[in-house]
Amino acid sequence: MTQQNHLRGVLLASSACILWGISGVAASTLFINNPHLTAMWLTQVRMISAGLILLVWGMVAGKHPFKIWHHRHAAWTAVSYGLLGLIPVQLCYFEAVRVGNAPIATIIQFLGPFIISIYYFLFKHVTPSRIELIDMIMAFIGTLLIVTHGHLNSLAISPVILFWGGLSAIGVATNTLIPRTILPKYGALTVTGWGLLIAGLFLTLLQPMWRVHLTITWPQLGLLIVIILLGTVAPFLMFARSLSDILPTTASLMDAFEPLAATVFSITFLNVQLTSFDFIGGLLIILAVMALSLNTHKMLHFLRRRRAHSSS
Repeated sequence: MTQQNHLRGVLLASSACILWGISGVAASTLFINNPHLTAMWLTQVRMISAGLILLVWGMVAGKHPFKIWHHRHAAWTAVSYGLLGLIPVQLCYFEAVRVGNAPIATIIQFLGPFIISIYYFLFKHVTPSRIELIDMIMAFIGTLLIVTHGHLNSLAISPVILFWGGLSAIGVATNTLIPRTILPKYGALTVTGWGLLIAGLFLTLLQPMWRVHLTITWPQLGLLIVIILLGTVAPFLMFARSLSDILPTTASLMDAFEPLAATVFSITFLNVQLTSFDFIGGLLIILAVMALSLNTHKMLHFLRRRRAHSSS
């Protein structure tokens, strides 16, 4: 791997995360300018449109996306990924943005990797290292500062924001864990494309989007296209491409650009006011997740060694 390839991978991954952050700001702008717009409707349109685009892209690229339905386990995993992974990570995130703002919603969602660590501790019996415990304490303090602003006897943000943001953080964990067994065989284009389409169609069954009567202006339509293309399809392709140039652990460090982008663009374009507690708490969470990401490859290496030992 050359230095030029590594730099390209870092730029692709960081740019993808910045675009994800911008999509949250675009969604927040839509909710502000169109009070009748719901997170459910926006998520349905985003998922179905992006899913179809990715699947068509996969067919053009010769990935044969329909092969996944030839195997029962892969098919059920794709369905589970859409319903239990993508719905909470996208619908709940948009709900948190709608009732709150993009920076706080993104920072709370950023706690997802710690939920993954808790999962490995409870179900894989992987004891957190000292560094991971320190990271968790940092993230907890950061979250406490955002939620209470230093006043432990009261909440500084609405419990509804905390509820939807917490569910979106759980979604980050399920979104990461569920498809890991089928990604190597079928590829990210196929798995994510079907997951998005299945999730979007399922939400449409619950609440048909054509029954929602909305008046969308041309600027709002532009924001919707930004969310679908620049906030979903483009960053996914960029992030997936970056993994051929850099390690997944390196790419995961670039995730810090998402809450940073959401914060900068919200303050610049939406005049969102954040307190010093929000900034300090967000910084603690970001640093904690970055430190956790650096330690992730050690945990995975340990799991592989233990699996190999148990099978011998």
